[in-house]
Order: sequence, then C-alpha cells, then structure tokens
Amino acid sequence: MTIQATLIDELAVMLGQGGLLTDIDDMARYCVDWPGYRGGAPLAVARPATTRQVADVVRYCHRHDIPLVPQGGHSGLVGGALPDGERPELVVSLERMTAVRDVDPINFTMSVDGGCVLQSVKDAAEAVDCDFPLSLGAQGSCQIGGNVSTNAGGLNVLRYGMMRQLVLGLEVVLPDGRIYNGMKALHKDNTGYDLKQLFIGAEGTLGIVTGAVLKLFPRPQVSRSALLACPSVAAVLELYALARRSCCDLLTAFELVPRTCLELAMEAAPDLRDPLDAPAPYYVLMEASASGPADLDSMIESLFERGLETGRLTDGVLATSEAQAGNLWRIREAMLEGQRNRGEHLRTDVSLPISSLNTFHERATEEIGTLCPQATIIAYGHIGDGNLHFNILPPPELGPDERSSLLHELEERLFEIVADFDGSISAEHGIGRFKQTAFLETLSEPEYDIMRGLKRLLDPRYLISPGRILPRPVE
Repeated sequence: MTIQATLIDELAVMLGQGGLLTDIDDMARYCVDWPGYRGGAPLAVARPATTRQVADVVRYCHRHDIPLVPQGGHSGLVGGALPDGERPELVVSLERMTAVRDVDPINFTMSVDGGCVLQSVKDAAEAVDCDFPLSLGAQGSCQIGGNVSTNAGGLNVLRYGMMRQLVLGLEVVLPDGRIYNGMKALHKDNTGYDLKQLFIGAEGTLGIVTGAVLKLFPRPQVSRSALLACPSVAAVLELYALARRSCCDLLTAFELVPRTCLELAMEAAPDLRDPLDAPAPYYVLMEASASGPADLDSMIESLFERGLETGRLTDGVLATSEAQAGNLWRIREAMLEGQRNRGEHLRTDVSLPISSLNTFHERATEEIGTLCPQATIIAYGHIGDGNLHFNILPPPELGPDERSSLLHELEERLFEIVADFDGSISAEHGIGRFKQTAFLETLSEPEYDIMRGLKRLLDPRYLISPGRILPRPVE
C-alpha cells in the first residue's frame, strides 16, 4: 500500500464521515484562492471538526514525515495557503470549526474556533451590543485563524490596530501535534514571554491556530461617512493630519482613492454613480464613529470648512443615511473587483512612514512610468496607517509570458524604492511564497537567524507550511 493510500485510510477513520476529501473534483476549490492563483494537487483535504482532531492529524503527519498546509477562507494574496505544486501536501481546512465558544460583554471578549468566519464574529458581537472592529472586504469568507495567522489589517487599523492588537489569547496545534492552550481572556498578563505573539503573523509556519480570544469594543451608536475630493496626495496627507485633530480620536478610517479606482469601481458595478458633480484626481473615503453621544456631523462639517479654506479639498459629500454610507463604501469594494477583472496585475501592500507617502508616491509613479509608460498605476490604501496598495495594470496587449516578466521587473524596482524609504514590502498581506525572495533580501543576519531558530525549534523537519516565509533547507 502506498503512503498516500495509507494516509487516506488512517485519516478517514480519524475524521469520520465528511472529514476527508480525496476526489479530484471535490478538492478543486482548495487549490485556488480569490485572485485566481492555483496550487498543486493535494494528497487529500482533511476537514477536522475539533481541536483534538486537528492535533491527531498533525501528529500523524509528524510521525510519518508528511507535509501539510493549513487553510482558511481562500482569500490570501501571496500563495501561502495553496498546496505545493512540486511536493504534494495534505491540506488541513478548518472550515468545519466554526463555533463561537463564548461571548463575555462585561469583559469585552469573545472566544471562537479558528474556522469561524469573520462576519459571524462581527454578528455575534453585535448581538450583545459590542463590536469586533476588524473590517475586510473578504469578511464574509475569511476565517479568524487566517486573520490571526496573517495579522490581518483592513480599514479600521487607524483606530483599533492590526489583528495583533485584537487578540488576547490563542489555542494552537504545534507541528508535533501538541496543543498550546493560551486561551486566557486577560487584558493584562505580564508573565514572561508573550507566546501567542509568535503565531500571529506566522502564516501557519509555526502551528495551526484552532482558537482565539478576541477583544471586543462598545458598539458604535453613531457613525458618519464622507467622500472628499482632493487636488493631490500631499493635500490628502495634510487633510489627514487635520482630520485626526478635528474628529477627536473618533476617526475610524481614512482611505485614499485615486480617480482611476473610482472609474474601475463604476466599471465593475454599473449601478454606482459618481458621487460628486466634477471629477477630482484623488478622493478620501473617511469614517468617524462614537459609542456615545457625539456631534460627528459638526466635526466633519468643520473639517470640510477648514479643508476648503486651505485648498486641501475641493468638494465633498457627507452621507446622511446608512444607505448613502453603504454606497460610498461600495466604491472601495467594487474597485477591487474592477482590478481583478483586468486580469493579471501587480498587487502590492507596501508600508511607509505616513509623512513619506507623498514623496514615495511621486518617485514610484515617475520611475514605474519610465520603465513602462503604457502601464496603469493605481495607488490607493489606508493612509492612516501608512499602508499603500501600489498596484500596476500592465498594457493589455501583452502576452502571458511578457506580462509576467514585466510585472516581476516592476515589482523589483518598486521594492527597491520602498527600501530607500525604510519601508516594508508587506503591510498586511504577508509573505507566503510569492514575496519570499524579496523578503529575504530585506532581512539582516540576526533577524534571519532568529526566525530560522524559531522554525527549527518548533518544526525542525519543516513539515507545516514548508517553504512559506522561509525557504526549506537544502537537503
């Protein structure tokens, strides 16, 4: 009997009915993610229903030297959760582990399974008049285990921080099958090393997140959204500094949207209408919210007045209903679909000091434009936390090979510019496989030694998510 056949027989008994997929058609959706990137054929797809079953699967793979890759909601952008195309892996999907284990509105915490969908978490929080503030376009499909493993960011980082700031405790199945139980709902715990932080942002390379204790916040009682038109990126940054002061720390989101992205959004969603009478080169989508009585309208109107007086904005609209606010934020969602509809393109999520964003934008736009004048640059993102998605649509007439080669060249140049500003090549998407080469070039020797040491300590045989973030050792 082959190793694969033995694996399938053992896992079928271990996981029970519905816990294992082996048919090629059934496994197809586990080999592709949201952007359309494809992985190889997995050995099988394990679908454990409990933490104990996850531990049993991982322990079996550890004992028999079988590589595996944990998988969440298929919304990754760096190929980290796709099965390897060269060395077949077992996919471990947490999609059956969806329980909200506990909600404590007095402690403002919630304990959930790693496979719990983000939208389900937000709904459970709202049911007890609380809020879980992580906000992503993929929140209807992405899972908490994936959010933890990728240190997800999203629209509300400005006010609430990354996923790293929203996690109080974790439950993790280690690469040898042992269970690390750190599910403490403590807001303060200063007892030595903060072990949970090792697994947040580790992209599944140090263990499988099967449970999390999350921070909740008072549910906003009032929220206001606005779209502002600005003449330049420099004006956007100046307006941001003004908004931070004008909105009394109630600013939740502050998003840069160039005109090109607005047009992509209307292209992808034809029912969307241009919100303002005249086009502008740049827009800001902003939101302020409060959990108690606050005159947000006056705050934002004051920002409008001061922005118009100083020339930092030229026009704007304040949503007066939830429906109007929803239509404004649909722009942010639809423009992503519009990009995807244009086919293969360069996606980046670079991070820079906020004060450097304008200079970086000017230099990167000039140099990328020189390398490929026919390319379309769409630079947008989370101004409030210095995260710019500097994406590039190549000329549509290029063939697949020419397109891939050009995008690789443009990415290398862009990352060189990021390095000149002491920035990061990944603010929130992670490293996975696709950014590994560029990532390794940024590491100092001590950084690499520490990361490699952690991997060797927890997974010396590189069996869990091998080849992601760090390369597999040469045999």
